[in-house]
Amino acid sequence: MNALDAPEWLRKAATSTPFDPHAANPVLDRRPPAGSRTRPAAVLVLFGGSPNADPLVHGGLPEDAELLLTQRAATLRQHSGQVAFPGGAADPEDDGPADTALREAREETGLDPSGVRLLTTLPDIFVPVSGFDVTPVLAYWATPSPVDVVDRREAARVARVPVHELIDPRNRFQVRHPAGYQGPAFDVSGMLVWGFTAGVLAGILAVSGWELPWDVDDVRDLDAALAAAGQMPDLRPESTVRPESTVRPGDAVRAHEAERHG
Repeated sequence: MNALDAPEWLRKAATSTPFDPHAANPVLDRRPPAGSRTRPAAVLVLFGGSPNADPLVHGGLPEDAELLLTQRAATLRQHSGQVAFPGGAADPEDDGPADTALREAREETGLDPSGVRLLTTLPDIFVPVSGFDVTPVLAYWATPSPVDVVDRREAARVARVPVHELIDPRNRFQVRHPAGYQGPAFDVSGMLVWGFTAGVLAGILAVSGWELPWDVDDVRDLDAALAAAGQMPDLRPESTVRPESTVRPGDAVRAHEAERHG
């Protein structure tokens, strides 16, 4: 794993720590309390696109740059319709966070790990309610493979989201939960991305060289934003994460349960 193996346009993101220049991203600062017991998990932050930077575009971002995301099935009891990175809880057999992230991505999307160039791990982010310490694994999709929903009981969609949509200021704002949480969000490809996933993305974009100025003061009601995206609000307090033997891929780290509790 070497951040310098990233294409030129992805190198700043791979060699910099995610940052919150707007003081609007509480996700990045979440660390476990001293002495607390945590459980490891990982997500795959997988960027694809041409290896060649576009010299005419801000930050060199190529026109076909994309990010792999998943969306949970609308029929699920917990977090129906939620958008997330592929990922989940670590298995005892996993050889570190990168192995966990790749295994979970393969199980969820059918991704061929041999086409993925691992670049770096980002600082862990603690999810208070579940007790998971989540490691984002940044990677480049050097040889893209077909991806799709593996189990439709679990996921409704696997999306290759254009990064140019993510950085479009018209698609960026903050959301406020009735319980008090406020943080970054993205309205892209017919999906609302918020919570843990949006926090990680916003932190990466801030150091990537691609970010465009956006209206940080545009704060929208979370329920209304979810409804506008066709996603059902899930207002129930998060129950405890299912025991490891029954945790489904990615459940524990699709982590907006933490945002509900500030």
